[in-house]
Amino acid sequence: MSSTVAERTARIPWDSPMVRVVLASTFLAPLGVPLISPALPVVRDAFGVGDAQASLLVSAYFLTGILLSPFIGALTDRIGRRRVLVGSLVLFGVTGGAIAVAPTFDVVVGLRIVQGTAAAGIFVTTVTLIADAYEGAQRNAVLGANIAVLSLGAAVFPVVGGALVALSWNAPFVLYLVALPMALLAWVTLEESAVVDGARGLAYVRDALSSLPVVDAVALYGAAFGLELLLFGSIVTAVPFLLASEGVLPVVVGVVLLSTELASIPVSMLNGRFAERTTNELLIAGGFGCFAAGLFVLWAAPSVLVVALGAAVFGAGLGLSMPAIDAAVSGLVTTEHRAGALSVRNSATFLGRATGPVLFAGLAATMGYGPLLLAGGVVALLAALLALLAGQVTRRRARVEEGERPAGGA
Repeated sequence: MSSTVAERTARIPWDSPMVRVVLASTFLAPLGVPLISPALPVVRDAFGVGDAQASLLVSAYFLTGILLSPFIGALTDRIGRRRVLVGSLVLFGVTGGAIAVAPTFDVVVGLRIVQGTAAAGIFVTTVTLIADAYEGAQRNAVLGANIAVLSLGAAVFPVVGGALVALSWNAPFVLYLVALPMALLAWVTLEESAVVDGARGLAYVRDALSSLPVVDAVALYGAAFGLELLLFGSIVTAVPFLLASEGVLPVVVGVVLLSTELASIPVSMLNGRFAERTTNELLIAGGFGCFAAGLFVLWAAPSVLVVALGAAVFGAGLGLSMPAIDAAVSGLVTTEHRAGALSVRNSATFLGRATGPVLFAGLAATMGYGPLLLAGGVVALLAALLALLAGQVTRRRARVEEGERPAGGA
């Protein structure tokens, strides 16, 4: 393949209005948790609740994404991508902004539950719109840009949230209102997609899952779950506690965590180029290989600088694997079931995020954070080897299918 063709097929179409709207919508998604994380202690004090209750602002948000994403996928295929994205943006902005004037903590938690549902709608529809519009390496390229924007938001919004909460406990929540003009822009810019008759409820979800090859589906959804479990268990949970036990200042811990997001951005942006030269399975394997290497470095790190290096290596793995997982899932199904398949991936993602901190914190109570990072690296290495094996099976199957294709066939 010539370099000209490679550049064209892996190019990110920045001039596309749809791509701009999708990436802008994705940029708002990290408002959900990274923005308010610095505000949790202040919200706790404002309402006079304990740490466990304050943490409900995060866990309640993820819970709805785990449970309701498949139904959102069904709705997306049934009434169209644009309507669900616009409705999700409106709901995301209204419920988030309403928290700023919530009278009780119970109302705050209730609003977060509804907002988490809206966030799941944003995640599902943005990825589905990209997968519908592009194929091959260009799909990887745009999905990579989508992950890069997500990582950028996750890097920026904790700083923004920390600055706003210095003004008042509810100041960060006012920022959610920016989703409302974004919803209007999406409504006037996006074209409505074709809809699927009868795409509703559990029956639709079963149809979407049954359209997937079982082994491929289990592997990809398992990879999505494992990726987030390792990220939220090790980087988000174990590393801060480990550094705090060594007397490292919180601002330095924040810089270490920031290195993960910053490293993922350029790698994500290059995902289309990588997809020109290899398969999604090998990109996923490379991602888990980076997770393993990063966790091994974190375990053995003699200084905070080396810890930041290990976190950055882990972040590079995110850039390799996250777009590849979405591209691989998208390629396994037709348009009529794509939102459903990707919505189940979203459930697996949210489940990993919710499980990781609880699992790692529980295990650390008996084995310590250092050995836990080492064990996580071993698990990631095994996952990388399994992904390599899956890649070999996929290539072998493709060669067999190519050999069975009639001469002159399309």
